[in-house]
Formats: sequence, structure tokens, C-alpha cells
Amino acid sequence: MQRILNGIASLPEILDEVGCQKLFLVIDSSFPFLNIKDAIESLPVEEKVTFSDFTPNPLYEQVCKGIDLLKASNSDAILAVGGGSAIDVAKCIKLAVLAQEGNAAVIPPLVSQILHIDGSRIPFIAIPTTAGTGSESTHNAVMYYEGVKQTVTNDGVLPDYAVLEPSVLKTLPLYQKKCTMMDALCQGIESWWSVNSTDESKEYSRKAVELIMTNWRKYIFDNDDEAAAQIMLAANYGGRAINIAQTTAAHAMSYKITSLYKIPHGHAVAVCLPEIWDYMIDHMDQVKDSRGQMYLARTFMDIADAMDSGNARIAISSFRQMMLDMGLSNPVSENKEEDILVLSQSVNPVRLKNNPIGLREEVIRELYSIIVKYN
Repeated sequence: MQRILNGIASLPEILDEVGCQKLFLVIDSSFPFLNIKDAIESLPVEEKVTFSDFTPNPLYEQVCKGIDLLKASNSDAILAVGGGSAIDVAKCIKLAVLAQEGNAAVIPPLVSQILHIDGSRIPFIAIPTTAGTGSESTHNAVMYYEGVKQTVTNDGVLPDYAVLEPSVLKTLPLYQKKCTMMDALCQGIESWWSVNSTDESKEYSRKAVELIMTNWRKYIFDNDDEAAAQIMLAANYGGRAINIAQTTAAHAMSYKITSLYKIPHGHAVAVCLPEIWDYMIDHMDQVKDSRGQMYLARTFMDIADAMDSGNARIAISSFRQMMLDMGLSNPVSENKEEDILVLSQSVNPVRLKNNPIGLREEVIRELYSIIVKYN
């Protein structure tokens, strides 16, 4: 069972609790600028081994360097500090080190299987430095192998401890704050309507959406400390929700938008979600969720309530207004027809299966034609 703690001050106690002597520290490029850098560098352990040789969209070859370093160092605990990529890299490293299959555990064909590992053998602590992915509370990780995005899933890589320190958000670039927050909001909404949702995941979804809708203006426009704490908590709830229910069509359709137009993941997901939601409202007779059409209609209404909106259409308008207020615009193409063909062929079919309304190929093309604007 994961423990979620508030504040960097809890970290020395955690390391003492797990008996850490040699700490394997996974950090991203933001680490030198973090206000918690000194606290981490002064942690009371005998030795720290640092790994940071990876990019924001980590590659298999980079992960392999981390695997080799962890093995050579004989470190007895992992601490990941950073955004989703740093935490995901640490997860991939842990899986490959503990799995009998070794490095092959994180690449095809084994990556699509749930391999046995004893995750307790290497305690794992995660400190997120953005409020978006919720990766600190999921058993999923993302990395790229031969140019193709791979999703690694294993209960054994869920961090044993998630430490939420909202002060790290204070100096985040404003655009990054916007994009990561919208990722968290989309995760809250998508996990809520996912065909895999449960009572537990829906409660996490509700908390994520409500906290974001209540605090986003103060977080984005005022850089308010309390609002930042609430948004970080919301992102964590979003992570816990997708850990159970998974994401749906908005995420499935976002990935190629990110690579094609060079916009961050959260921004890409957010331009997809309102168009998909609009389409689903108009096609309720095509519901795939076994709980039925009335259930999905109630779910859309519950999401609207959490967004303080009278109905789902108003909620969509509210979502779009958020995007306008933050200056998050849709991608613009100079070769729209070609781009739509590329985009429609790129959609992740696994996440599409989680969507409560089926999206045929021609529908996906139609949606992309709305999402992508002409130059």
C-alpha cells in the first residue's frame, strides 16, 4: 500500500524507515533549480548515486544506462525527483533490475505482459516537481523504443512513498504550469467516464476535478501557495484515478499531436477532450459501457456538477473558456489534409477501448479536422 506524505521534511524519516544506506537518485534537468535541492543533497545516507542522463521523452537506450548504473552501484533504495519522465525512468529501471527477464521487460513483446517482480526489494520514493501526470501514484511508465512509445505497467513499480511538496511549483514556468494542470484535469475527467471506472476511482476523479476548478485561477494567475498545494493534491488524485480506470480517447488522440506540432502533452490532451466530449453527447446511443446509456448520462452530469456547471454542454463551454483564458490554442497546420491522415493512423487502440462511446476511424478523422486548424 502506497503512503502519501506532505512535505520534504518527511524524507529523512522515510529513508530511515526503509534502512537506506546507498540511495539511487533519479533527477531531471530541473533539479539544479529546485528549492528542495539542498535538502536532498544533504540527506543522511552513506552514499548517493545520481542518474540524470535522459531526455523529457526517455529512450530505451537511456533507460539502459540507468539500469546498468543501479546494478553496478548496489543501491538499496530509489528516489525519483522531477516531472513524469524522471519518475517513469525510475520505474523502468526498477522493473528491469528486478524482473527475471531483465532489460527485455520494458520492450516488445514482453512490455505488454505483467511480469512478476518483488517490488519490496528496492524501496521507491517519488517526489513530483510538477502538478500534472500523477505518476508518483501510478504503476505505469512511458518510454520510447525504436521511435515507438511503450507503456510499461507493473504493480511492483508503484512508488512505495509519494512525497508532495507544493513549494516546488512556485518557480515553474507559467506555460508548464498550465499544461501540466490541464493534463491533471483531463485525467480526472477521462478516468471518471472510463469504462473501467470504479466507485473508488470515481471518488478520486471527483476530488481532482473539484480541486482544480476551485483553485486554478489563483494557481495560474496569482501563483498562490495554498492554491498550488491544492492543485498538486488534485494531480495526485488524478494519478490515483487513472491507476485504476486508465485514460481514454483524449489521451489516445493526443500523442501524435505532441510530436507533430511540438506542444506539451497536457496541452495536446486538452485540445482533444472537449471535441470528444461533444461528440459523445451527440452519440449516446452508441455507448459501449456495460452500465448503459443512463449511467453514462449521469456520469456526464456528475462531471458537470464537479465543474460547477449546470449540464455537460455548459461544462464543455467552461473547459473551452479555461483554455481561452490561459491562451492555450489549438494546433495550426500548413498541410492539414496530410496531417489528419498521419494523426488518424497514430491513435493508440488500447486507450480507445476505455472510451465509453466507440470512435470509428472516420469519426477520428472528423474530430482531428475540428481540433487542427488551418494556417
